[in-house]
Amino acid sequence: MNNVLNNRQAVMTVDRDFTIAPIDPRIFGSFIEHLGRAVYDGIYCPGHPQADEQGFRKDVIQLVRELNVPIVRYPGGNFVSSFVWEDSVGPVADRPRRIELAWRSTETNEIGMDEFADWAKKAGTQVMMAVNLGTRGIADACNLLEYCNHPGGAKYSDMRIRNGHKEPHNFKVWCLGNEMDGPWQFGHKTMEEYGRLAAETAKAMKQIDPSIELVSCGSSNDHMPTYPQWEATTLEHTYDYVDYVSMHQYYGNERNDTQDYLACSDDMDRFIHTDEVTLDFVQAKKRGKKQIHLSFDEWNVWFHSKQQDDDSMTNRPWQVAPSLLEDHYTFEDALLVGEMLITLLRHADRVKMACLAQLVNVIAPIMTDKNGGPVWRQTIYWPFLLASRYGRGTAMLPLVASPKVETSRHGAVDALVAVAVHNEEAGELTLFAVNRDLGRDLTLRTVLRGFEGYALADWQALESDDLKAVNSAESQPVRPVSRTGAGFEDGALCATLKAASFNVIRLKKV
Repeated sequence: MNNVLNNRQAVMTVDRDFTIAPIDPRIFGSFIEHLGRAVYDGIYCPGHPQADEQGFRKDVIQLVRELNVPIVRYPGGNFVSSFVWEDSVGPVADRPRRIELAWRSTETNEIGMDEFADWAKKAGTQVMMAVNLGTRGIADACNLLEYCNHPGGAKYSDMRIRNGHKEPHNFKVWCLGNEMDGPWQFGHKTMEEYGRLAAETAKAMKQIDPSIELVSCGSSNDHMPTYPQWEATTLEHTYDYVDYVSMHQYYGNERNDTQDYLACSDDMDRFIHTDEVTLDFVQAKKRGKKQIHLSFDEWNVWFHSKQQDDDSMTNRPWQVAPSLLEDHYTFEDALLVGEMLITLLRHADRVKMACLAQLVNVIAPIMTDKNGGPVWRQTIYWPFLLASRYGRGTAMLPLVASPKVETSRHGAVDALVAVAVHNEEAGELTLFAVNRDLGRDLTLRTVLRGFEGYALADWQALESDDLKAVNSAESQPVRPVSRTGAGFEDGALCATLKAASFNVIRLKKV
């Protein structure tokens, strides 16, 4: 370690008394929409050697459980804005086929509400349910909630019982529509229209089940012309009834400028901060005591498949489970996903739920090959797994001093993106760190205060000489490797992070 001072160096100070907030485990949520091969030929594939008695793939469930996903948003997404939930329940043979407007596909309704509830139990997760406020409204949302959560003795809860589910599903988180600010959305609404509808829907739903948590639609992304006025205006209507405002954002390297691409997590950080202050403005304006939190319920890298998807929906519409949004992720995508996870953890005081969009086949960490093939882990599977596994506990407030890297559009940005998580119950402190400098290694010097008796337990990293490396069913070149060489010097933990690397360094109390 004698050459530390000769290297490019960043310093991070972690003090046991300086914390951000306890991390809500639901920050490691995900999303399954009736889109492409997410449901059909994804989680559900009857006749596959790994299919269970309901047709759900056990090998896919195993990988979902490995990720320890606590909540999954369902059934959309854009799909929900024309969703007729009644068609998705009852005897499968009696369910109608429908043309699905958002993705120009045919929905068979083989898998519906009750089957997905069964799948969620098998996968060890909860359901974040979305209601259709695009082409439907208050009464339909209330009927759906009654079907799912009411114990019995009324029309729709008794319908659920007749359909073979005596016990309520008890879905506790409900989204009030999806991306209602988007002109692409069926039932698109103005700020005032959506705010009024969402408030009245929320009021009625909480009469049925006061225990539920409700998510109001925020802007579809931070480039929308109404952002952030949409958040301010809609929340003025919904403030008394909702608990969260949603956020959605995707990034991509369309310009093939990797150094600038890896600065996109700074955009995510600014997006979250802007939402935080906007929600606080509404709270102050209303003289309110309730703090509204954020549900970042769509986030990921998405750009590889976009042109192909547009062509498919235009030239070959109304297929059942067409291949849509099947990005094959690279190593550099995994780096950005790692940075985005760090960004979410750094906002653990306000971001209480987040959903990696999506979970299987559709812009997903888990892929299945067609025609009965195997399941496999994409590059982005690994940073999500490591964050979900070791990012439980309390997010610490680190003080970071980092050298800069120059980018084409973001200017000079920190080479180091990092956060620390303290799991007091397990006696562990975990450092998550990305060196996003593509050309130079970086020595991270972590000054620890109040963590006497903690020793290095493990160091795992994602590293590759090929930024465009991808995983497949046949080959997994991108996966965590064990690193050595970290150690304490003058009371600080020193570790040299390779150029373009995602690192998870764990310390344990001895």
